Amino acid sequence: MAFVNVINCCLDSIREQSEELKGAIIYLDGGSTESFKYLGAFSILLEMGAVAVCSLETMSSLDTLVIDCKRKIDDQTKVVIFTCRLLSDAHRYILRCLTTLQRVSRCTIYTSISEIGQSAYPDSPLGPDAYHEYQSLLVQDYEELTKKKKNNNLNNKNVNVKSISEDEGWLQLTPREENIPMSPSFSTTKDIHDDDVDHRIGVHTGEDVGHKLFVRVHHFPLIICPFSPKFFVLPSEGSIAEAYLSPSEQDNCISSGLPPLSTGTFLDGEDVPAGVALTAQFLYHLTTKMDLKLEIFSLGDLSKTVGKLITDMSSLYDVGRRKRSAGLLLIDRTVDLLTPCCHGDSLVDRIFSSVPRRTRTFNGQTKGQIGHRPGNLLRDPLDIDIPLADVLKEVPTTNVHLLDTIEAFLHGWYSNDSDKQIDTLVSLGNKLNGVDSESEMLLNGSLVSTDTFNGAPLLESVLDRRTKDATSLIKKRLQETLRNEKISINTKTEPGLELQRMISAIAKNQTSYVQNKGIVQLAAATSYAMSERYRTKWDSFISTEKILNISAGDTSQSLSSQMCDIINKSSFSETGSLFSVEDALLLTVTGYILAGENFPTSGSVGPFSWQEEHFLKEAIVDSVLENPQLAKLKFLHGLYDDLEANLKKKTKTESNGEPSKVTEIDDFDDEQWENWGEEEEEDVNKSNENDNVYSDVQLKLELRDRVDNFFKFLHKLTNLKGNKGIREATNSMGDDDPYSRKGLLYKLLTRILNKYDIPGLEYHSSTVGRLFKSGFGRFGLGQAKPNLSDQDVILVFIMGGMNAIEVLEVEEALSESGRLDIQVVLGGTTFLTPGNMFDLLLGDSSYM
Repeated sequence: MAFVNVINCCLDSIREQSEELKGAIIYLDGGSTESFKYLGAFSILLEMGAVAVCSLETMSSLDTLVIDCKRKIDDQTKVVIFTCRLLSDAHRYILRCLTTLQRVSRCTIYTSISEIGQSAYPDSPLGPDAYHEYQSLLVQDYEELTKKKKNNNLNNKNVNVKSISEDEGWLQLTPREENIPMSPSFSTTKDIHDDDVDHRIGVHTGEDVGHKLFVRVHHFPLIICPFSPKFFVLPSEGSIAEAYLSPSEQDNCISSGLPPLSTGTFLDGEDVPAGVALTAQFLYHLTTKMDLKLEIFSLGDLSKTVGKLITDMSSLYDVGRRKRSAGLLLIDRTVDLLTPCCHGDSLVDRIFSSVPRRTRTFNGQTKGQIGHRPGNLLRDPLDIDIPLADVLKEVPTTNVHLLDTIEAFLHGWYSNDSDKQIDTLVSLGNKLNGVDSESEMLLNGSLVSTDTFNGAPLLESVLDRRTKDATSLIKKRLQETLRNEKISINTKTEPGLELQRMISAIAKNQTSYVQNKGIVQLAAATSYAMSERYRTKWDSFISTEKILNISAGDTSQSLSSQMCDIINKSSFSETGSLFSVEDALLLTVTGYILAGENFPTSGSVGPFSWQEEHFLKEAIVDSVLENPQLAKLKFLHGLYDDLEANLKKKTKTESNGEPSKVTEIDDFDDEQWENWGEEEEEDVNKSNENDNVYSDVQLKLELRDRVDNFFKFLHKLTNLKGNKGIREATNSMGDDDPYSRKGLLYKLLTRILNKYDIPGLEYHSSTVGRLFKSGFGRFGLGQAKPNLSDQDVILVFIMGGMNAIEVLEVEEALSESGRLDIQVVLGGTTFLTPGNMFDLLLGDSSYM
């Protein structure tokens, strides 16, 4: 029985486009670049005859210098673009790319958003025939912009067109109404004219007269980021991952990037967020490419909506096709918020929480563009930036400076009138990169899921192990590499530097480094994540979360006391706490979710008594007063200046040896109120600096109101009525060990494999199934409800994202159940870390 392999499916889909890719210049947007990096697809693109692979968003005239050296002067340019954005969002970049390159004869665009998704997205300028319409619009805009460029060149004959300007390539990206003559459909609702699918427009420029541009748009759904053959997430800079999953106006919504809390209601019509429809279309087309016939199950309100949409997209034609049967289990992330908020025993989770990420290519406000589409999330990039330079500090470097290499290269292949171009290039490079950071820039690495060691995928082998075993495996692989390369090192090394020594030994030889770059990069990421700075803090989180879990099994008073202690210690640096106040707030969220599971009726509105919650509120108020930077959080917006001024005044008072004038608001008598008014008057007279700043008492009152709203939000997280039956069912599985708490996905899969009922799990009947149920069922010909455990392949997709510890626990559930004949393929909206959950729940994405 052949297992489903998402990596092979993606690579096969790329190879199927070999005719289009041969001899083409390939441009990838930010999300496609993430996907192709994980796939290791760049070498495949070049093997299929691609001239070059470039970035779409950062495209500039510098690209043409490299491209020209690989083709003849008279060759027509063929461009292939991969994008996981809406065509309307990618349009400005596509148009700039075509107008910057010379003699473009054919442009093929592969988009991961289906034609229905392009047209149905809110405020989309494209209609039902979206691909056809966009082909026409792109050619119209290209023709008009090229004519405008030609006229500008005629009016500026004395301008050296070969010089490279710092702003070149961005002139087309200024607001559409000013610089780019957009087609009517991109600015009005006017119907476009009907053209043939292949649009041929004669474009006349100064040196290139009468050549024709052919534009084609194709659907390419397999732009995903696979961590292994059985685990993938969506690209962080794609329209699907960035789209909202919750409407803000509903009471059960907690974050734009997370599904609503389950209440048993069903979303339909205008209530369905854009991200839900796009996700449903993606999953339908993904499983269609895999040739799978789905039996769909869902858990959670949003997942039920997605399941219904996928079922509706299935037609009678699909029923007759010979497809492999598979189960699709859709789960809302809000069914289990605790697991992604906690710090699990996973090396991959540690790496993604500590190793720097690459910067986004498409930010909220980029130079020369209108801005980020309102209603979209800015997810953290999935492409981690492994700092090899930090790990290899002891390796003597003999690298030639990057800019010197470029200059020598240009002199070698483009000697005619190249001095001015080279000078400009070097000058621009100095501005963009900085000479001091060149070697570090060259020594940064990435994780690639297709990197193997003796045929075994490296990243997959680490995903399936806990931290200690995964680290030991990497050490073993490095030792085998050293033996194969016949490299000897000093075995006597300081504790904690063993990985670094072995990496350095392999990297000293350029040939061995290139041949073993996969294990070297993974080992470098491990060395960085397991350094004392990050390892100690992560281990402290694990210990603290275990203490909270144990306290939750005791009494609410014990749990609240632990939470107060964590908050108080984090507020003052002299306590020696490893946790910042932000960390303490995340642990507060964790503690409240645990309290909601264990003490659902302790308080009138929350899991704690009034007194216990009062102490928690006071601890947070004091922490905020000592840490004004917390004003960046959603529930404290607008208070930064007042908090900063209050802290400066308090610090100045203490440094002058004066008694603090910060007064409490709980026990005022008449004399205190009178004195407080006099003190305020004196402060105003002494300095005009604090005229608009709250007084101490006013600031505390405002803070308490904000903190009250924060706790109302925490009550919402604990009052998960729709999850009550699920928790009761999964808690009956006997996982009572507080030291080895398992996530909900592990418990659900264990019940599924043992064929136990799961409250709230809904089955979505196919078209034929509904016909049997409603029509033939009365004659005793009804269709039996299938069981997920009867399927050879189960695809689990978590709406809102998942983390690496869940991947590991799924493998453990399969192993413990003895059902190794079943393959579970995992997917999610994005890869979640505890830091991401903090941003989703308390940052700008929160609906607090």
